[in-house]
Amino acid sequence: MGWALRRFSLTKAVPLTISRGTTAAVVRLELRLERDGLTGRGETGGFETGHRAFALEAVEQELLALLPHLEVLDPDRPQRFEPLLEPLSPPARCAVDLALWDWYGQRLAQPLWRLWGLDAADGLATSVTLGLASVPAALNRLDRWWRQLPATRVKLKLGSPDGLDHDRSLLNAVAQAITERSQTQGVAIELQVDANGGWTLDQARRMLEPLASHQVVLLEQPLAPDLDPTQDTAGFAALHPHCPMPLVADESCWDLEDLLRLAPVVDGVNLKLLKTGGLSQALLMARLAQRKGLDLMVGCYSDSSLLNGAAAQLLPLIRWPDLDSHLNLMDDPFVGLGLKDDRLRPSAAAGLGIRQAGGTAT
Repeated sequence: MGWALRRFSLTKAVPLTISRGTTAAVVRLELRLERDGLTGRGETGGFETGHRAFALEAVEQELLALLPHLEVLDPDRPQRFEPLLEPLSPPARCAVDLALWDWYGQRLAQPLWRLWGLDAADGLATSVTLGLASVPAALNRLDRWWRQLPATRVKLKLGSPDGLDHDRSLLNAVAQAITERSQTQGVAIELQVDANGGWTLDQARRMLEPLASHQVVLLEQPLAPDLDPTQDTAGFAALHPHCPMPLVADESCWDLEDLLRLAPVVDGVNLKLLKTGGLSQALLMARLAQRKGLDLMVGCYSDSSLLNGAAAQLLPLIRWPDLDSHLNLMDDPFVGLGLKDDRLRPSAAAGLGIRQAGGTAT
């Protein structure tokens, strides 16, 4: 058995701006597990959420220190890896978890969704993201998405540092463009709003009426996440009774404990594998969310088709897919995540079903 770690770069075709800043390119890590002619792959990298941050270099050092201990373990017995993974940061754990699942699914010659008893027969439309920008730039970005794919679910980033007037201008312009497109094309187009924690509680309350008037279908993370779980929950609790559309937690929800405390005060949570530490915990959270009556989003950061292809294994459990980052890359090194129009389908190939571009599935 051999483990290897390498860096690779990803460049966005269109830089993305949210309330916390702009991203044009990132460096990511690919972790590979090779044994018996099979290669399992995991992707990870640094990221920040406004209240927590993980640097690429720190994640890389965690993994390099761990690799000698992984060499002696048998991937046919993934349970034995759990004590080693528990102390890792979520992004470091994610890389190992995905590589193990990918290898194990290939070993059993099945895609993960089938191993988990899920039904991936129907594809779901992913949302496409409009970052914070001037009104003309946001409309140009929307037109570019519509030239690329149908884009029947649009996620608009708000929480602008320029204040609510700018947020309202963006909302009005994008909602009008969507209405005109819907009427012209004869198709329904959803508008979602994600403030990425860019509003105060008062600002969020003041935005509820404009959001409702434009038929926004969900509001994601309007308030800044708080490291104090009591304070974090209190913010959602104060807003939830007044919110006329589903209220979704993203940056505030990392693990099972967060899901349980937020369940009474939100309508859904956004599962991102770098936050959950991989698919193992994300699957547990998804199953628990179902029992708690929560709807699910599965989201991404600046991820390639490898990480989004892993997240896509959960699609049969998801109401709101948000896996569009690989569609905005100039240099995605991986392929295999199915897309027809704007509808995603997890790969039917074994494991994650993702392979190196120009190569063949292993």
